[in-house]
Amino acid sequence: MSTAIFASYLLAREDGRQTVLRDRWVLIEGQRIAAVSTARPSAATVLDRPGRFVLPGLMNLHNHTYSEAIARSLTEDGNARKRHRSIVYTVLLPLSRRGIEILTPEERLAIARLGVLQLLRGGVTSVMDAFRNGIPEMFEAAAEMGIRFWGAPYVFSTADAVLQADGTMRYAGDDGMADLAAWRALHARWEGAAQGRIHLAMAPHATDTCGPDLLRTAAAEARLRGAPITIHMAQSRDEVATIAARHAGRTPAEYLDWLGLLAPDLLAAHCIDSTDADLRLMAARGATVLNCPRVFARAGTVAAFARFAAHGVRTVVATDGYNADMLGELHAASTISKIALGRPDVATAPELLDAVTATAAAVVGRPDLGTIVPGAAADLTVVDLTHPQLQPLADPRRGLIALANRADIAEVFVDGAHLVAEGRYTKGNEAAIAAAGAAAVARIWALPEARAAFED
Repeated sequence: MSTAIFASYLLAREDGRQTVLRDRWVLIEGQRIAAVSTARPSAATVLDRPGRFVLPGLMNLHNHTYSEAIARSLTEDGNARKRHRSIVYTVLLPLSRRGIEILTPEERLAIARLGVLQLLRGGVTSVMDAFRNGIPEMFEAAAEMGIRFWGAPYVFSTADAVLQADGTMRYAGDDGMADLAAWRALHARWEGAAQGRIHLAMAPHATDTCGPDLLRTAAAEARLRGAPITIHMAQSRDEVATIAARHAGRTPAEYLDWLGLLAPDLLAAHCIDSTDADLRLMAARGATVLNCPRVFARAGTVAAFARFAAHGVRTVVATDGYNADMLGELHAASTISKIALGRPDVATAPELLDAVTATAAAVVGRPDLGTIVPGAAADLTVVDLTHPQLQPLADPRRGLIALANRADIAEVFVDGAHLVAEGRYTKGNEAAIAAAGAAAVARIWALPEARAAFED
């Protein structure tokens, strides 16, 4: 099938630089972009609506569909943050583990479908989603619903890290070899599935939950198979202190560099407690920061895109599973950076759009993504710029970053499949998907340990 889409504005590249072209047609044939032209092409389906901004499909390289659904609306305003600590070890990890234990495969699939729906409705065409082992349904939902998916099941040296009543962390268990075996089995089943849309990433959970032997082994396995490596790094002061105590005063970045992981294939999430020297080291090694500003802002912590970029670190923007509104996340990255650095000219609209298109595509080694040129994959995000809050419109990029949100997403294509049309998912009943996912999460909320975790 062929589809022609009219773009009042088209995000393009000329001589390697981002630009906006006016009044272009994009022709999709099968899974690929066949042409970009000023003349209207012949096609089976024609989408000819004025005021549309056609972008390469937005890429979200750090997301937690499953665990963030458990936390949604219960961890705002400081709720569940014992002694103002992170909710990672009090809510997200323990309750996601319990959910795996009590939910049926169909219930886990319902949560996964809900997460994929949120991503697509938010304009995301590609996602790297990290989750505990035991949720293969994440791959099933991605294959079924059409999104481009890098599944990142965790590997742990200790999967039982718990914040104790006295404020100290307890690290227990030894899950590394079992987790790696599970990763290999998933790789054998899913790598390249769904006409090449499904892939695996290697995801050692964090520097404090993964020891040296596991990290070296996991990295070697990933590099043998050409898989990206993603890890949480310097996401809290407690993590930094733990690594320093264990490893001769090293920072998390120095720890990973010592082990040979700090390299161009490393995607390091958050890095908010990295030093300036750490960031310079990351830039020198070619590693990437996955910047998720809003999830930290809700806890009163600054995660500024512009700080990482200023040190020359390749930086992309992702949602961390929080809200799954990529346009809203880009707006937050812009605003928080300007406040943090006290400058209006940082985290600009062109920089941020590159961060979730061309730069993100380079991070995962996919030059056929993040661009709209003949031969590229037909992954497109189309935004309706005619909404009142975007009028009058002088600059579509600035308008998009400063004023648009997920409600302005009009069309989403992945591999040429039209997954969102006029703002609605085309391949299923949205209300039914949302109801089933919410009902499954409610079963976790009903657990006694969940009620205890969410206490003020």
